[in-house]
Amino acid sequence: MSTSKERQNAIKRLRSFLFSSKIDIKEFREKIDKEFYEVYMPNGVELEEKKYGNVPCDILRPEMYSKKRLMIYIHGGAFIAGSRKSYRSFVSSLANACSCVAVVPEFRLSPSHPFPFSVNDVQDVFTGIYNEYSSQLYDLDEFETNLPEIIIAADSSGASIALGFMLNLKPSFRKSISRIVLLSPWLDVSEDNPKLCMKKGGDEVFTSESVRLCVESYATVEKRNTPLVSPSLARPDEFKNFPPVYIQCGEKEMFLEECIEFDRLLTKGGINCMLDVWKDMMPLFQLVDDCLSESHIAVEKIGKIIVNHIIEAHEPLEESEK
Repeated sequence: MSTSKERQNAIKRLRSFLFSSKIDIKEFREKIDKEFYEVYMPNGVELEEKKYGNVPCDILRPEMYSKKRLMIYIHGGAFIAGSRKSYRSFVSSLANACSCVAVVPEFRLSPSHPFPFSVNDVQDVFTGIYNEYSSQLYDLDEFETNLPEIIIAADSSGASIALGFMLNLKPSFRKSISRIVLLSPWLDVSEDNPKLCMKKGGDEVFTSESVRLCVESYATVEKRNTPLVSPSLARPDEFKNFPPVYIQCGEKEMFLEECIEFDRLLTKGGINCMLDVWKDMMPLFQLVDDCLSESHIAVEKIGKIIVNHIIEAHEPLEESEK
């Protein structure tokens, strides 16, 4: 277990993701890049830069990986920040643990590019990967034969974007995604979520005000109140053909309740969901492995789940829960 001092150091680093109206957006983005960028790639991971459509991407290849497995990682940053540069080290460690190549898109950010630009960029990357592995784009048999196992992974605001992409994807094409991995996801940023209206709400990393400011720059109230931005608002039947979902979050997150509710929502839709709540952890604790031993263990656990194809099915819901 990490010490109190190690927790404090972790929180200090993670608060780089805390936006304020007093901070210039450019300065905010630079602050995150400066805090999380590492010159050297961990675990001997090789970096290649490539475009899918007009979207620049990092292609991260561990020394040992399966050619039948590929991850698309949608980074966080409160919709207005985050980059391939700031996530390069973390996703390299995650790719190494999952024994797969990871693709990290540099999707467009708000406020200059609000919703749905980011979702469209992820769609372009997926389509580009699809084209690489399938000679007949609309032949599903050929698609399933040639395409590797694809994992969609995301954290915080990136989870909204990743799930927006999935919900916008035709159910028949969702079969190509083998697993969704969500770390400290933002699942309900709608106007009706009271947590975004609290004056002193939040957790050890984010405040209600900081999240609200970023969300308001990303999408209008009308769009925020749809499943494409707030996936928790989807109906159970809208998750048709969704793959198993693994949610890893901390016990002390402001959006823990939303993770629990989303877990129930997926279960009602017949989707296998594994909710993994880490005791005493703050949001995005996985990103600070230089501070917390739990970070290493959490990433290793994700790797075991992906490599060993672990699926945890829920007990059937009681009639009163339906």
